[in-house]
Amino acid sequence: MILDHVAIQVKNVSSSTEWYKENLNAKVLYIDETWAMLDVEGTKLALTIPSQHPPHLAFRVNELQKIPSPAGKHRDGSVYQYIRDPDGNTIEYVYYPKE
Repeated sequence: MILDHVAIQVKNVSSSTEWYKENLNAKVLYIDETWAMLDVEGTKLALTIPSQHPPHLAFRVNELQKIPSPAGKHRDGSVYQYIRDPDGNTIEYVYYPKE
């Protein structure tokens, strides 16, 4: 299992994306009105509006069977499940199907 991305909540995806591009030289991997995935020197950063996803750390798993049930499906086809650690922090398990 490896760290896949860190997700933070923003008020405006577009303006926040511009800030990260200007200040951290972020590259845009995906963007729409509700979320963006950025690459900051090899680290993925997700920007999301509060109604879409909680702030979280996402860890990539190599086997679908390692995703706790019930699992959800993101727009990109990845399978995920959010859990909480003992202190209430959100952790995401994410699996990307092989093409």
